[in-house]
Amino acid sequence: MTELLKPQRDALIGELIEQEPDLVERCRKLDELGRLFERDVKEAKAATVNALHEGRSWNQVGELLGVSGSRAEQISRAAR
Repeated sequence: MTELLKPQRDALIGELIEQEPDLVERCRKLDELGRLFERDVKEAKAATVNALHEGRSWNQVGELLGVSGSRAEQISRAAR
């Protein structure tokens, strides 16, 4: 699983590194990229879990994801 989207991640990070010669600013931009990814992934995951919930109980969604129903519901609200 650690190789998921590795070429795309490497390309994005490599492009940022190539375009920012100032090491302090590069570090700031890498931090911001990490925060953006974290937020965007949470939002996408919440939307996906909400889609799974359509026609299913939270317990059923939790079972599909290998978590409790209450945890599945928490994930669905993570981006709010």
